[in-house]
Amino acid sequence: MSSERLTGVEAYRRMSVIRAFERTCLDLSVQQKIAGSVHLCLGQEAIPVGARAALAPADPVVATYRGHGWAIASGVPLDGLLGEICHRADGVNGGRGGSAYLTAPRYGFYGENSIVGAGVPVACGLAMQAGREGDSAVVVSIGDGAMNQGATHEGLVFAAARSLPLVVICENNGWSEMTPIDSMIRAPLTERVAGYGIDARVVDGCDAAAVQDAVREARAAAVNGSGPVFLECRTVRLSGHYNRDIQHYRPKADLERAEHDEPLARLRRSLVETGETSDEALDRLEADAQREIDNVVAAVEAMPAPDPDTAREHVVAGPRGVTRHRSPGGEATQLTYQRAVNLALSSELQDRPETVVYGEDVGQAGGIFGVSRKLQKEFGPERVFDTPISESAILGSAVGASLAGLRPIVEIMWADFLLVALDQLVNQAANVRYMSRGELHAPMVVRTQQGATPGSCAQHSQSVEALLTHVPGINVGLPATQHDAYVMLRAAAQDTDPCILIESRVLYQDEGPVWPDQPDEAIGGARWHRTGTDLAILTWGATLGQCLEAAEVLSGDGVEASVLDLRWLSPLDDDAIDEAVTSSGGTVLIVHEANVTAGFGAEVAARIRERHPEMGRASVTRLGAPDVRIPAAPNLQHALMPSVERIVEQARVVTKK
Repeated sequence: MSSERLTGVEAYRRMSVIRAFERTCLDLSVQQKIAGSVHLCLGQEAIPVGARAALAPADPVVATYRGHGWAIASGVPLDGLLGEICHRADGVNGGRGGSAYLTAPRYGFYGENSIVGAGVPVACGLAMQAGREGDSAVVVSIGDGAMNQGATHEGLVFAAARSLPLVVICENNGWSEMTPIDSMIRAPLTERVAGYGIDARVVDGCDAAAVQDAVREARAAAVNGSGPVFLECRTVRLSGHYNRDIQHYRPKADLERAEHDEPLARLRRSLVETGETSDEALDRLEADAQREIDNVVAAVEAMPAPDPDTAREHVVAGPRGVTRHRSPGGEATQLTYQRAVNLALSSELQDRPETVVYGEDVGQAGGIFGVSRKLQKEFGPERVFDTPISESAILGSAVGASLAGLRPIVEIMWADFLLVALDQLVNQAANVRYMSRGELHAPMVVRTQQGATPGSCAQHSQSVEALLTHVPGINVGLPATQHDAYVMLRAAAQDTDPCILIESRVLYQDEGPVWPDQPDEAIGGARWHRTGTDLAILTWGATLGQCLEAAEVLSGDGVEASVLDLRWLSPLDDDAIDEAVTSSGGTVLIVHEANVTAGFGAEVAARIRERHPEMGRASVTRLGAPDVRIPAAPNLQHALMPSVERIVEQARVVTKK
């Protein structure tokens, strides 16, 4: 940690560089040399300069989309930074992040976040690892508008519950985009936060020295185990919300106050009045800063544009060689599906000290379905623990923890509950590898369960796999057997990209064979359970059992059906599907529990048609739930869900037997 207090002149110099950089960005935008929106920190330079001066070099920083100043204060090279903003190949992210979503982790700058408030849960995950190391803290900056976002509050609750070494800096410039923050709140921001038991303080955000002192004290308290600290840094905004904002909504008097109170003007008056320096000397500092930025502009203008051929790279770790999976042989252990998952969790905790398991009720209680029972007792509450009922914080912290080197396996109790925190999967986890061009990755696993069971209502019975497989950068699997519940979880836990495993609640108490001594599998690959030449049944998840029963019934009628469990929907085993289509002469029945319209079965059917144009008369049929919500009454559910009888009936129709 820096032990020296910033001198006034040095603070002025550092702020002048940020000011010149931001004004240049605005000029380049006017000249149409920067595409899209640019969010400038003009008037807020004292906060990153003061804060970064109080931190240790290794302390991670997460910023808002108004984060250029934070990047500069963190030491990110100016040419790489401006190159990114100008979407050049030599930008820190090769043009993939742009102005509002750039990252440079090698400088401790874990990036801006373009989703308001979403960075707080991610910073919680980084702080989990910082707490394990014991000598570092994490800083996350947010705007005042983020104080009205659920993710911010979930992150604060999570940080307080875990006593994380986290410093949250709210840059309150008085404007939530184009709306005064005072019109949106009825209590001071610090009072809101104090209600969570968090030390919350107001800081003069236009004074770099005051910010440095406050952050130094906050960091010390957080590292010493006192838990998170919240600093409301009151500041000003000299420009609009974004580069094309003409601020027609802003009173002239407010802008004049901002121009008077902004940090460079204030510091200049103070330095000259006290005789520490002169106007002429400060003018020279500003001129030097502008020359430095001018040289950077010249370097950036000479940079090439990104190569279009690279646009598809770094979505996931790399091309996957799909393994052909048939049921293993040899001696097996009989386990319930639930116990198979438990064994996989225990094995990962045993083999990898960086693995942590957490979620709602997973620690002391062992989960509402008993899947994680006894794990906390065996591995301790630092590695298996309960969280607040805060899905955004659970998923976001898993992103941050994985960035910091942990291997989180988190549980979302019901798949339906993923929807309240989908941002942390779609806008956070899925983007990590791509935006950083592989410099960062997020090896996290999300376990959840889905499906209709008697009494489950429409908010506890949805099948969400199609939503998730639409998102590039996330692996999605649905284990349908006890053995796959074990091996697929272990494969996901050992992968380097985000994985979502959707378990089947209806199967938890069913017993079957597990081969835990088999070699570990990699992600991907369908599994054959039956072969036949009259019909190919493609399925995944809970409907596998009904499909196998239906195949036996059909066999008695002289119809031999193959049954292929796709298992992993992302990545999808196209080769196995091709084999199934070819072996059945193009007669295919796709069965899933989700409703038919836009279900994943539509994707499978479309791929079959595209990959097999020679089978123009192929019969590809889907069987799923109709397009209704799921009722709670068992008899109503039975009227909607695929059953053995319906599968047999549909198979007879498509095979005309």
